[in-house]
Amino acid sequence: MQIHADFSARVVLDSSTMPWLASPQPGVDRRMLDRVGDEVARATSIVRYAPGSRFAAHEHALGEEILVLSGVFGDEQGEHAAGTYLRNPPGTRHAPYSEVGCELFVKLRQFQSGDHAQLRIDARGAGFVTAGTPGVQLLALHAFAGEQVSLQRWAPGTRSAPHAHPGGEEILVLEGVFGDELGDYPAGTWLRNPHGSSHAPFSASGCLLYVKAGHLPSEPLR
Repeated sequence: MQIHADFSARVVLDSSTMPWLASPQPGVDRRMLDRVGDEVARATSIVRYAPGSRFAAHEHALGEEILVLSGVFGDEQGEHAAGTYLRNPPGTRHAPYSEVGCELFVKLRQFQSGDHAQLRIDARGAGFVTAGTPGVQLLALHAFAGEQVSLQRWAPGTRSAPHAHPGGEEILVLEGVFGDELGDYPAGTWLRNPHGSSHAPFSASGCLLYVKAGHLPSEPLR
């Protein structure tokens, strides 16, 4: 299965309008944003656990990255409320579940070689700091070999100078409306800007973003 597997192409999806597709695990559905492979896949998805859903213990051979969007997600490390950022590096195992239900942003099999950081960050209580662009506050979540992951809070009326993205950039709009010269992107929008692309982003009303940069391949994966 290949979904948006050409990483040299720009992709913009309103995930809130996409259908939920059943996974092989009862009670767990997903919205597939990009995917290379079948059930064992390099994948970026929005995942929904119905209350009481759980998986048997399993290993993530090439790693897993999670941002809890709503509800409460759990595993052997504890229960993780909305706003929690998790990284499970290659070789780690867990048995995930959700007693009350949850929605997650999940990236599978996308760790770089040598990246072994295991993280549990409660972003609700973490401090944002002023970034280089006036009006933007940033919470750094992870960095490795050119890859950078952060949450960014844009104040109303914020504009950034035009800039390029070596290694590409992914954005998930968590709150508010984000924009650039190509359009406006409300909460739930996922954007993938390829290696070498450029834009001049802004937010008229303010927004909160998940941003991952410097990690995208420059050609399709097979």
